[in-house]
Amino acid sequence: MRFFRPCLLAALWLATAAVAQSFSSQQAADRFPSAAVGFLGTELPQMEAAIAARDRDYFEEAMARMLGFSEQWGFKSQDNPALARFPMCTEAVSEFLAVGMCRIMTTSDACEPGLATRFNANLQKCRELASRQ
Repeated sequence: MRFFRPCLLAALWLATAAVAQSFSSQQAADRFPSAAVGFLGTELPQMEAAIAARDRDYFEEAMARMLGFSEQWGFKSQDNPALARFPMCTEAVSEFLAVGMCRIMTTSDACEPGLATRFNANLQKCRELASRQ
């Protein structure tokens, strides 16, 4: 009986921690559109300046920031499945650098014709979601 009680307490603690983690992830997911818009709101003006200056170094540094942001929220690794309901925001964050690079390297095969239009539509939808929060 002495062994049973600590195991029961440990199991209850783990269950409580799992529920709290699930709630925390869900709560974080609800704030994701605002976080994505904030991230892009910081990056897009910097990217515009880099494009004007034809500064390709910006893109390398911004890639590291974008990967850090996506890792923090868990959408690239799919650690946060609750973000699946915000594809417009995850795609906007994922594609903004490609759109900017295509403005510098206009002849690149990777620059598909609808990329900028799709990015702008996703960004607008993400902004609309963020404004409702």
